[in-house]
Amino acid sequence: MSIRSNISAVYHAMQLAGKYPASMRMKIIRDYISLYRAKGLTPEEYHEFGFDKRSESFRRDFLGLNEQRFYLDLLNPLKYFSLARNKFMAHKMLENTGIQTSELYCYYQPEACYANNLEYAGDLAGVLRILKARGVQSCVIKTTESSHGDNVWVIQNIDYQDSDAILTHFDGQNIDLSSVLGTEALIFESVVRQTEQFSSFNASSVNTVRFMTALYPDGSAKVIATFIKIGRAGRCVDNAGSGGNVDVCVDVETGEIQHAIQFDGWHKVKDIDRHPDSGAQLNGVIIENWDSVKAEVIRFQQAFPYCKAAGWDIAITDDGPVVIEVNDFWDRTGQFFIRRGWRNEIRECYLAWKATGKDYSVGPQRLPLDDKKMAAKFQ
Repeated sequence: MSIRSNISAVYHAMQLAGKYPASMRMKIIRDYISLYRAKGLTPEEYHEFGFDKRSESFRRDFLGLNEQRFYLDLLNPLKYFSLARNKFMAHKMLENTGIQTSELYCYYQPEACYANNLEYAGDLAGVLRILKARGVQSCVIKTTESSHGDNVWVIQNIDYQDSDAILTHFDGQNIDLSSVLGTEALIFESVVRQTEQFSSFNASSVNTVRFMTALYPDGSAKVIATFIKIGRAGRCVDNAGSGGNVDVCVDVETGEIQHAIQFDGWHKVKDIDRHPDSGAQLNGVIIENWDSVKAEVIRFQQAFPYCKAAGWDIAITDDGPVVIEVNDFWDRTGQFFIRRGWRNEIRECYLAWKATGKDYSVGPQRLPLDDKKMAAKFQ
């Protein structure tokens, strides 16, 4: 390691050790520096995932931020960044590749005020024109660049006025459409109706299955991990990032729900058997039509080669799986839910594409470590 990286590792180790009892601090410092040298583990990852208590297999197989960035620079290059990160562009790309997603009603973009399009609108009058023409009475409104369930409005009813509309939020609150439209781009899309089984877990949110998939140079694809994010009563989103929800592992082969937890934030986790609000049984439940759903998601990955390792948020409906979002760069929290790391699978995919000799990356790598020897470990 370079002198700079050594100094950084020691500094972060000492900061990290301050979160533990005095009797443990030297052990934590040595352990963290060892993991940093081996795989570039961040101090936040060490503390949040409880590496001091984890099994050797988890510690070995965990894919951390630095190593993930290294692999995904080749697998999901920056030139395709907007195809997954921008919800409007992702929506259109998925539609055009035959991947089932919600219906896009309207794209509001203030800079599109001069466009004359059946789908684009740059002002209030344009949005009203499109929504009225399509007879839209309920919808989901999202900002195009947000993630983690932020800035999502589920609208149960639209009461059209002469020059505005009153939107009734899922919790009964009313808001004027004009007050929603600002400087940020928005998409208006159809409300996804999940199966009765998934609604029974928590009816107020669309409880999505995260499918982690990998695509290989021969065109084959596979699912490498699955887990479900389930909302709490009265909440319309199922995001796991900041806690306040229920998360469960799903066995990739059988579709059986396992290891259900109530995740209220890091170090605020409780093992559960049933949903804390609905009382619905979770552990041991088999997801209906699992094999056909999984086969469809594999097809989705094959039809979307721009991201060769993707995290799909999938709603299970009576008509099959529907893509809510595709992620080209995902957080590491899912490894906590499934109780194992997915480093080996992502690394295997990276090595397969690297062996083709093609350079899919564009521009400098996003690897934040100033350490060529560290980067060489990931090769």
